[in-house]
Amino acid sequence: MKRSIGVCILLSIVTCGIYGIIWMIKLNDELNALAGKQGATSGGVVFLLTLVTCGIYGWFWYYKMGENVDTIKVNNGMQGGNSPIIYLVLGLFGLGIVNYCLMQDTINKSVQG
Repeated sequence: MKRSIGVCILLSIVTCGIYGIIWMIKLNDELNALAGKQGATSGGVVFLLTLVTCGIYGWFWYYKMGENVDTIKVNNGMQGGNSPIIYLVLGLFGLGIVNYCLMQDTINKSVQG
């Protein structure tokens, strides 16, 4: 689903991160669907595993979503890149919100085009 990245960031701030959790769950499910990965881990399970592992699973999730983003880009005729590594590094430096924005941008472009 196409979303305004600015509005998502604003809602994440205003709701003290609660919308960020919802956004993460939606991103996971939508990227898996666009990448053609039926049966992949659901967004709710990703949130639960990230919570239980104190964030460690989140780094793995960033890497996997980077793979999905590259798959979507290649499927849409764009050049894939190093998204898994970029997402992992951004996540390790505490810039997960940037990852969310990059993922949403890919979804927006994929849905639009």
